[in-house]
Amino acid sequence: MSPLVRILDGTARALAVVALVAACGPSSGVIGPVGTPPPSTEPSVVQSEDPTPPPSPAGSIDPSGGPSTSPSGPPASSPGGSVAPSSPSASPAGTTVVRAYLTLADGLVPVLRSVPATKGVARAAINALLAGPSSSDGASVGTAVPSGVSLLGISISGETASVDLSSAFASGGSTASQVSRVAQVVYTLTQFGNVTSVKLQVAGTALPVPDDRGTIRTDAVSRADYREQLPEIFVDRPAWHASIGNPARITGVTRVFEATFRVRLVDAAGNTLADRQVMASCGSGCWGAFDVTLGYAVRAPQWGTLRMYNPSARDGSPEDVRDEPVWLTPAG
Repeated sequence: MSPLVRILDGTARALAVVALVAACGPSSGVIGPVGTPPPSTEPSVVQSEDPTPPPSPAGSIDPSGGPSTSPSGPPASSPGGSVAPSSPSASPAGTTVVRAYLTLADGLVPVLRSVPATKGVARAAINALLAGPSSSDGASVGTAVPSGVSLLGISISGETASVDLSSAFASGGSTASQVSRVAQVVYTLTQFGNVTSVKLQVAGTALPVPDDRGTIRTDAVSRADYREQLPEIFVDRPAWHASIGNPARITGVTRVFEATFRVRLVDAAGNTLADRQVMASCGSGCWGAFDVTLGYAVRAPQWGTLRMYNPSARDGSPEDVRDEPVWLTPAG
């Protein structure tokens, strides 16, 4: 029996009653105090426009610079030696773009999903997360969420989202896997501007969850409780396998030494388009935010690679490297 299941057998049922009573009081939203509405299957959330919607290119270019007649992926070798996935298809009209936070070997990664147009974007985002990686994400993208998990309910009170998942969510896997799957849910729901914390339930019962420090939490948890699930340089925008725009805006968090690292943008032929030192708001043990804009020049839409790395203090060799496939477009 997994640690999460054992926890549910004890005090969790009592905690569910306490949480239900507490939820009956007034709450405060982003526009001021409001009365607590009945739980809704389509909770209201503030969704910021994602600056990197799925691209809809007319075609890409081959390494020689000539336009191709159909979209194609980048060359087999990128700066990190990985193989990027094929070109995405066009995003049809009448869709909504949501984010799901999946996993790479070094931590969480945001991916974009186009779903039928809906106002229930929080529900759509969780369902996208539960669906897991798609073939277009590439073989390196995975998930710690067990297969077969279904969404039973979701509601928003104040700035806290409560999500009810089927019992498969609490089954199987190591403690590390369980921490990672909770982090995926937390990051997916806190993509919305008025959600800062998350409470989890399994089959209607409050679920105490482990945080990064191994502490079992019975209160709401936030992104700050799962920073150890991130790579040392975490790019939140652009998402994995998305258009980077031109100029490219890159945002995220890091805790590299002295808060400085480098961002490099490489085209389909392996040519460096931009390479800049970036300074975060904090580093050397503390997590700091960064926000940088890069201009670049390409003659036609194509796949490229966004590389984040920390030059070694010893010899300048890249450390804490993460390479992400991105869609490059000419300026203007």
